[in-house]
Amino acid sequence: MKVIIAGDGKVGSRLTKQLTEEGYDVTLIDKNPKTLQASVDTYDVMAVNGNCASMDVLNDAGIKDADMLIAATGADELNLLSCITASGLNPSIHTIARIRNPEYTDQVHQMRNLFSLSHTFNPERQAAREIERLLEYPGFMKLDTFARGLVEIVELRIDKDSKLNNVPLVKLDSIVNCRILVCSVLRNGKAFAPSGNFVLEEGDRIFVTAPTSELSTLLNNLGFISKKVNRVMLVGGSRISHYLITLLLRNKINVYVIEKDLAKCEELAEKFPKATVIHGDGSNLTFLRNQGLTLCDALVALTNYDEMNMVISLYAKSSGVPLVITKVSNINTAELPKELNIGSIISPKELCCDNIVRYVRAVRNQTGAAVAIHDIADGQAEAIEFTVDESTLHVGEKLKDIRLKNNILISCISHGNRIEIPNGDSSFNVGDSVIIVTNGDSVLYQLNDIFA
Repeated sequence: MKVIIAGDGKVGSRLTKQLTEEGYDVTLIDKNPKTLQASVDTYDVMAVNGNCASMDVLNDAGIKDADMLIAATGADELNLLSCITASGLNPSIHTIARIRNPEYTDQVHQMRNLFSLSHTFNPERQAAREIERLLEYPGFMKLDTFARGLVEIVELRIDKDSKLNNVPLVKLDSIVNCRILVCSVLRNGKAFAPSGNFVLEEGDRIFVTAPTSELSTLLNNLGFISKKVNRVMLVGGSRISHYLITLLLRNKINVYVIEKDLAKCEELAEKFPKATVIHGDGSNLTFLRNQGLTLCDALVALTNYDEMNMVISLYAKSSGVPLVITKVSNINTAELPKELNIGSIISPKELCCDNIVRYVRAVRNQTGAAVAIHDIADGQAEAIEFTVDESTLHVGEKLKDIRLKNNILISCISHGNRIEIPNGDSSFNVGDSVIIVTNGDSVLYQLNDIFA
């Protein structure tokens, strides 16, 4: 399958890495020859230097023989024009465009056919939604959603005083008193698929499958305060802030925005009169404290600089802010030191790349394709949701009678609105959703790929 990626920036580079590792034939287009050369030296790709909306450049990239174009440049208008041009040159091509400007969101959705778009993605909007969910469940470092929002895989860190410290997984049920399954454990940078005898230790990061309805119970029984977040400070008036303010105000949360640029402050104040917008330097820690940092239930660091976000978050943590969320854009989250106390980490590029990879796999495998895909355990494991259909093997059979490939775990089965954390006597039927966690290197394109 041939994929053309227009824009070799943060998103384009991560997509190139992931798609080439999965065996796709990737061609890159970018105006910067040095950036392209770096990618050619790193990955097995073809590269074309030029304007991705130009017919000549697209033809040089082999657009007429391509199966998909992913337009991921920094300009929405260029991405749209690139998709329109590509569709004109190859009417059967699938086109995906990054659209970041909030003003275009509804317009692009309503005029999708006119723009010749198969799919769109918005890293900032997706990041805002993820932050909103983390604010809803303080205590989880990360949440990934499955089964139409009925199931989550959540990340928890085992601290010294945690109720789970030095506890074998076989005794977990008596502590959490709800339906969960630990599907992966990250210890000293290495992911494990744990058995019941696995003993949790301080510093472990565990990834837990649970029905969404059980999340509050899980937090309460682990000793996390489930107090509703009422006062949130955002540092940085970025695009993510625009989307996030809208979500938070809808939930009647008091929002305080710190922004250094006066023009952005005025724009935010005009658009969001119910939010408190403060002109000032969010990297000035004394200024933050004077603006009521210690009175906040949560701080979200959203400046354009990863290092500044981390410093702000470290300060917020040391000041006793209960919930801290840090946005990173350029740094690979798996490479961050795990002892770095900066709260939950949000990476817009990683979130949207998971979404795009799911779509690419679905196009490659027209039947039985994944419904949702999320990297967990710093990318060492993958959680994938499939729908059971008429072609699925072993329908109605007990799991204890089915042989799975190595490093495969069935972590949840959704029978419509009934969620089951499976055991050996469980089974799945046509129409059910099955969530798989794999720690292996092989790619799962359809549910039947899990069977030995």
